[in-house]
Amino acid sequence: MPDEFDWIAALRPLARSAPALGLMDDTAILPSRPGFDLVISEDAMVEGVHFLEGEDAAIVARRLLRTNVSDLAAKAAEPFGYTLMTAWPPTRDWSDQEAFIRGLAEDGEELGLTLLGGDTVSTPGPLTVSATVFGWVPAGRAVRRSGARPGDALVVLGVIGDGFLGLKAARGEIADPTGALARAYRLPEPALHLRSALRAHASAAADVSDGLIADALHIAEASCCALVIDLDRMPVSIPARRWLAEQPDPAQAMLALATGGDDYAVVAASGDAQALVQAAEEFGETAHIAGRFEPGQGVTVLYRGDALSPQRTGWRHL
Repeated sequence: MPDEFDWIAALRPLARSAPALGLMDDTAILPSRPGFDLVISEDAMVEGVHFLEGEDAAIVARRLLRTNVSDLAAKAAEPFGYTLMTAWPPTRDWSDQEAFIRGLAEDGEELGLTLLGGDTVSTPGPLTVSATVFGWVPAGRAVRRSGARPGDALVVLGVIGDGFLGLKAARGEIADPTGALARAYRLPEPALHLRSALRAHASAAADVSDGLIADALHIAEASCCALVIDLDRMPVSIPARRWLAEQPDPAQAMLALATGGDDYAVVAASGDAQALVQAAEEFGETAHIAGRFEPGQGVTVLYRGDALSPQRTGWRHL
């Protein structure tokens, strides 16, 4: 049975850059890059919570990298490396670990990520994985949550609700003839193509992982603003529109999409919203103005002109 050192040896081809030291050391050494800021983000995933029990390990690896890189995309940063933690239960064998490495290799190459190091352990509990991703952004140009100002528009870049519906589709709870919804949940697309648009036209941004309302509210709170969201203007996909048409309570259905999370779209504040929308559309991305920031605090959610009272704004672990 392969052990921890076989696992490390199998990972070494992913450690392509000099700072990784070929995974032959206990550390990575990152030289400074003049004129750039280093952006760092970390997220963990637990089997049965963040991905389905028994999920293909290659999909788990790809989802781990994509969801982590989504944070860098919202900061307008360019990814370059990551560290990895894996805790393998006895229910997952070496074939799962090999599949996990294949997934890392496939999306690491696509996303421009080099493995820099990490740790692996065993666990009696579910498969647990974590990555810390690193990216570069020109000095002072990272798009933070705290930059929104009263009068800025709330702009949604990408569609909302496919992650929520994709989980249902992956569980077999709703029809998904093309598999598009399940794929949106399993393999979200981080908005790296929008980096230049965000740097040029966004005053604040966040990726939509916890839900549109929750993540837009994170921006408002960090910026000491109030927020108004108009769900009539929230961008949704064609499969989501079909699902909405079948729901008996449209307002509650829209709230479900707006709070479900796992979309990995970008929500941004902008004082030049039309320019941001146009720039995003030039990159082939759906972009809608869906609200505004105002003086004060809190959030107002509108649908067809009526104020709604969401029971929750998005996903919460605790």
